[in-house]
Amino acid sequence: MPKIGMEPLRRQALIDAAIHAIGERGSLDVTMTDIAGRAGVSPALAHHYFGAKDALLFATMRHILSELGRDLREAVAGLDGVERVRAVIAVNFSPKQFRPEIIAAWLAFYVEAQRTAALRRLLRVYARRLHSNLVFALKPLMPASEAERTAEGIAALIDGLYIRRALKDGPPDAASAIALVEDYLALRLKGRRRA
Repeated sequence: MPKIGMEPLRRQALIDAAIHAIGERGSLDVTMTDIAGRAGVSPALAHHYFGAKDALLFATMRHILSELGRDLREAVAGLDGVERVRAVIAVNFSPKQFRPEIIAAWLAFYVEAQRTAALRRLLRVYARRLHSNLVFALKPLMPASEAERTAEGIAALIDGLYIRRALKDGPPDAASAIALVEDYLALRLKGRRRA
């Protein structure tokens, strides 16, 4: 007889195990058996909860994006202008987000999104939300067209720094990543009245 309330815990354990397995391998070349073993459940139970591996990978990416969204909402609450932009940048490079296994998962998901329509849609949602958050904070600081371009540049730097980090050994250096993105922001704001 199944234990009441175990399904959400096991689902989360499988998602966490998928993140760690992808991070260790640096690709989506992991099996449900590998993931289930890490989660301490049988492969049959993993298939019962998620069906195919693609569904588990989709759920894993949704989890990562949900965590990022939650952290972002908390970080920007009550902020506007430059402080809001800085909060968006900082959240993307926070210790919770900018760690080796999450970085590897992002890189693997970007690659897989080229082949999988569902992941491509999910990544487009992420990109639109990031862009929208940045534009919202930047519009009071500069003309709308410049806010759009600046938001695109910041998003490209964030994504690019994740890719570059995935290709290096050693621990991620969030402080230097934040400094690079903030340098770009400062250049775009140079000579403008700050909010």
